[in-house]
Amino acid sequence: MSQKRNIFEEVSDEARDEQAVQPGMIDRGRGGARKAIRAWLMVLFGLVVAMIVVGGLTRLTDSGLSITEWRPVTGAIPPMSEADWQSEFDKYKQIDQWRIQNQWMDLADFKVIYWWEWGHRQLGRVIGLIWAVGFVGFMAARKIPTGWTGRLFLIGALGGLQGAIGWWMVASGVTQGEGMTSVASYRLATHLGLAFVILGFIAWYVYLLGRDERDLMQARRAKEAKQFSLSTGLMHFAFLQIIIGAFVAGIDAGRSYTDWPLIGGQLLPPDMSVLDPWWRNLFESPGLVQFIHRCAGYLLFVFGVVVWLRGRQSAHPQTRFAFNAVFAALSLQVVLGITTVVYAAPWHIAIAHQLLAVILWALILRARFLSAYPVATSVRG
Repeated sequence: MSQKRNIFEEVSDEARDEQAVQPGMIDRGRGGARKAIRAWLMVLFGLVVAMIVVGGLTRLTDSGLSITEWRPVTGAIPPMSEADWQSEFDKYKQIDQWRIQNQWMDLADFKVIYWWEWGHRQLGRVIGLIWAVGFVGFMAARKIPTGWTGRLFLIGALGGLQGAIGWWMVASGVTQGEGMTSVASYRLATHLGLAFVILGFIAWYVYLLGRDERDLMQARRAKEAKQFSLSTGLMHFAFLQIIIGAFVAGIDAGRSYTDWPLIGGQLLPPDMSVLDPWWRNLFESPGLVQFIHRCAGYLLFVFGVVVWLRGRQSAHPQTRFAFNAVFAALSLQVVLGITTVVYAAPWHIAIAHQLLAVILWALILRARFLSAYPVATSVRG
């Protein structure tokens, strides 16, 4: 005969465990291999970061124009004989960069810059292959969660577009008789900007797949609208600064003035309006472009402080920590940016500056995500 229970008696842990939780319609309808897809996306994220770093090194070593043709498939095979190498070198000798800037090169020197550009393109092929194998594999196994097919396809579509924009960028510098010794800064900014857009989508999807649908639906009810709005603004501002940084890199503006906090010994750069029409100076005048990048950095830091102070008011510890991480990375990025200018943008400092921009970008997205989907913490915890 079972014992009677007091209506106020607590149910034991054992009793609760006996009642197995059955997944509801939300969990059953949106299943799929979330963990496996998340791991696949994390691999793609790491490869895209590597692509950005290698691309930066390719630019800093002036290697981007060493391959003068776009051969998406056959270009995966590098020159295999001395005759092949000489043929590639002869093609390079036909463009303005060699005629104006690199006539001192011999075949051994050419091989160095060729391998940088070939490695950059090859990494892009690897990224495309890993995306295609993963996407087709998950599709064939019917393991893609409901509503995720379009999202995962978007990453591949943007990757394909990025490859085309990459060649569009290189083609701007593969010229004869036009005096071009590097790629057009406008196209470089487009190429780098799209890379950060792709990173942003991948990071957001990784954050979403890290929690199940039921948890996300419950967390969305606790959304901290003010923090989300401010972090969205910070995301857009950071993206703008990244684009301005691409213009700085595209015209080597980081080496035009190396004093700080002044620029050229004065408050405003001395060559602000040397180009005609005037608007070209905003994108092509090294002094003015560096000055704009500096000012945007100051404003971004000030706005970052405002966002950080608001983020510290979050009721959720993980959200507060996320905003603290953003502020720490932003502060370090300002210091590293000044260091890059003072030392005339040596490749190792310039690459560290670019890599930290990637980290800051991911951290801003993380803070924004936790503002939209805060992680609940028990009072006892």
